[in-house]
Amino acid sequence: MSFATALLDVREMVEADRLTVAAGTAVVRLMENAGRGVAEEVIRRWSPRRVTVLCGPGSNGGDGFVAARELDAAGWNVRVALLGSLDRLPEAARHHAEKWRAEIAALTPSVIAGAELIIDAIFGAGLNRPLEDLPRETLAAAAAQGIPVVAVDVPSGLQGDTGENLGAVAAVVTVTFFRKKPGHLLYPGRALCGAVVVCDIGTPAEVLDQIRPLTFENDPPLWLEALPRPGRSGNKYTRGHAVLFGGYPMTGAARMAARAAARAGAGLTTIAVPEVALPIYATALTSIMVTALASAADFDALLDDQRITAYLIGPGAGVSETTRTRALALLRTRRATLIDADAITAFKDSQEALREAIGGPCVMTPHEGEFARIFDTTGDKLARTRRAAAHSGAIIVLKGADTVIAAPDGRAIINSNAPPSLATAGSGDVLSGIVLGLLAQGMDAFLAAAAAVWLHGAAAASFGPGLLAEDLPDLLPGVLREFFAD
Repeated sequence: MSFATALLDVREMVEADRLTVAAGTAVVRLMENAGRGVAEEVIRRWSPRRVTVLCGPGSNGGDGFVAARELDAAGWNVRVALLGSLDRLPEAARHHAEKWRAEIAALTPSVIAGAELIIDAIFGAGLNRPLEDLPRETLAAAAAQGIPVVAVDVPSGLQGDTGENLGAVAAVVTVTFFRKKPGHLLYPGRALCGAVVVCDIGTPAEVLDQIRPLTFENDPPLWLEALPRPGRSGNKYTRGHAVLFGGYPMTGAARMAARAAARAGAGLTTIAVPEVALPIYATALTSIMVTALASAADFDALLDDQRITAYLIGPGAGVSETTRTRALALLRTRRATLIDADAITAFKDSQEALREAIGGPCVMTPHEGEFARIFDTTGDKLARTRRAAAHSGAIIVLKGADTVIAAPDGRAIINSNAPPSLATAGSGDVLSGIVLGLLAQGMDAFLAAAAAVWLHGAAAASFGPGLLAEDLPDLLPGVLREFFAD
């Protein structure tokens, strides 16, 4: 996978710095580049004004001293405050602190008096304890007065690996270095960072070949080469046959999922439904085929049909023994299978049966409530999604504003393009349909899940306010058109 959108956790970022220094770039120079990058972003966004730079006792504080010096040289009115003492700063940070020739105040809430902008360079992404009194009170005072805050690396009190809030206040902009961290994208961290700007400080991209990160921000370069494209000589079966199971009396979820699968490119899409529901589905659908499940033999025929390339069960299916039994039967075919909604909840008391049945490509798309019914919920979102994928052998898509897609081998993708309008009933069913459509065309399950989540968000963003889930399938062609223009 491309490392262009790789996310580095705290340990990996430390290793990137170590490799950079080993290749000949001094820590002092990296710090100089970081602080200058912060100052340049501030100058780009604001006219000169009174700014207070809050410096911490580590490398982040050194970045702050450089930023203060650069802003002062540009004619800004700069005040610097330090948490702790100069003689306890790390060597590189002390080097830059000693270049600051004006007063260095003690970091207390009083230092923000008269400030029109705050640069928060107190703590970086590695903090794993709640903020202490003085920095917490100082930042809280800035927030209470509505003073804009620029965060260096992360807002102080934000855990870089998890997005956990340990006392941070919201920044207008966060300037980080080389690559983003998971905490920039995972909530609540994402809401606290404001606009995230990645600054090049001279870390060579080649260090990623040695680190081999496994976490990424969702972006088309990750999956675009694998995105199915119709061939000129193809037919409906070469484009894949997607089959999903519709429920009764709840019929809307499956109908939306089916339409999304077709819009995502499946050559043929079929809904298998209870016989009593056949008139409802058949009346509502035209290009989607509908078949009745009047007997067990009808279901078996769908398992035996080798032209079928992917299955979906869950939306509107009902939480029942029938749903559970059918899901297990689908998984035993070893063909691509998506388990969603009611089909997830149906395994609340039989998680091992589900795990043992997964042998082929399988995607599960739970929201938080469904996830909690069958998986361990301890830990942060990224960690528990990874753990669920490793335990189950499935691709897990844990939905939300910060959807995480995880594979059993440890790879994970965090999505960041979902607009708030996606928080509407039925949008998850449409997402399942998009995944199904891509799976039916033979796309790798992990990449199909990532692509579907991104396309889902892009489609919603293209519509704007007032979005209904049923709008989403018909928005997909406009998004896909950008990729198929050539």
